[in-house]
Amino acid sequence: MTQLLEFPTDDGGTVTVEVSTAAGGVVVRGGDHSGMFARAQQTFERALGHIRPAVQGVIDELLSLEHRPDEVTVTFGIDLHAEAGAFIAAASTTSNFNVTLTWRRAPGTPRPGTAQPKADGFDSE
Repeated sequence: MTQLLEFPTDDGGTVTVEVSTAAGGVVVRGGDHSGMFARAQQTFERALGHIRPAVQGVIDELLSLEHRPDEVTVTFGIDLHAEAGAFIAAASTTSNFNVTLTWRRAPGTPRPGTAQPKADGFDSE
């Protein structure tokens, strides 16, 4: 069973998400749908801030590869919890990051904006 979880935002608005009731420990608001609607204990932005170090670490490591890709795509799920905030979703006992790296240039071709040697091996004219 699921319930709606309302996160306040830094600008005074709200974001409502559907969460599994297994999350437990939420503050339930009154109304006709008793137990079906809860309010998070922190803002949406603060909740997402909990995953920022993990996401930034993945991006930094992939962009530091010796043969840096032209494009990096990282896909992962985010679980939201009324008290704990956001965390990277797990499948069984592991967390999942799906990573796609794309190279669009032939090996040995310099990245755009880098100096390219002339046929004689010198950059000067």
